[in-house]
Amino acid sequence: MKEYINKTVADLKALVAEKREAIRKIRFGNAGTASKNVREISDLKKEVARIETVITAKSKVVATESSK
Repeated sequence: MKEYINKTVADLKALVAEKREAIRKIRFGNAGTASKNVREISDLKKEVARIETVITAKSKVVATESSK
């Protein structure tokens, strides 16, 4: 999580898109077969949630600063 705090919101959004694309590729790559990467999908989803949390926190800080 610490590595995400120093990045810009645009970088974080690009990272989220990249992670979501990786999830999509894993889920639909072997459409008819059972996936062997169940743990990897779970880890990627958690990482996306962490990045989204940092984006939300940064946007709240910007909103608070601009309202002053």
